[in-house]
Amino acid sequence: MVVGLTGGIGSGKTTIAALFDEFENVVIYNADFEAKKIMNSSSTIKSKIIQQFGEKSYLNNQLNSAYIASLVFNDKSKLELLTSLVHPEVRKHFQYFKNLHAHKEYILYENAILFESKSNLNCDIIISVFTPLDIRIKRTMLRDQSSRAAVEFRIKNQYSEKIKHLQSNYIIYNSTQEKVKSQIIRIHNILTKKPCVFD
Repeated sequence: MVVGLTGGIGSGKTTIAALFDEFENVVIYNADFEAKKIMNSSSTIKSKIIQQFGEKSYLNNQLNSAYIASLVFNDKSKLELLTSLVHPEVRKHFQYFKNLHAHKEYILYENAILFESKSNLNCDIIISVFTPLDIRIKRTMLRDQSSRAAVEFRIKNQYSEKIKHLQSNYIIYNSTQEKVKSQIIRIHNILTKKPCVFD
């Protein structure tokens, strides 16, 4: 079973994924991390990215993430173009990963652009992480050393939270760690058909 995990920028989905990773028979696939690996290792993808986004896309033969982010997070069409170049390769790699871990109870497929890349179509269950907007903005400003205006602009270019939530089976409300853990345990128990003990 493939369980998609997504959430807007600064929602804390990677932290949530790490908590799921504590379960013994679950394996995590981070699509964003694998996409970056492919962009650095595949000469075909490199040449396509340089062709579309220019020579500045790579520095010392490594992806210039800051430059690419400045382009794609400010222009939906450029994000769609990058996704169309990279995500077919990510899907191929994930298929191999999926076959390798077929014995697991489920694979948690973490992807920031799960819906935008249409990767949701390959998931049996979808979980969205919800975090209040102001917390997301402050967290991203601190993490990326960005201005509030820049972060707000990036958020406006992402799929709306409402659309994501309507297409999700579960929503994790990311407030305190204690409450988050409780929600994760309940979802995990449902997915693995274990009895749930409710407070």
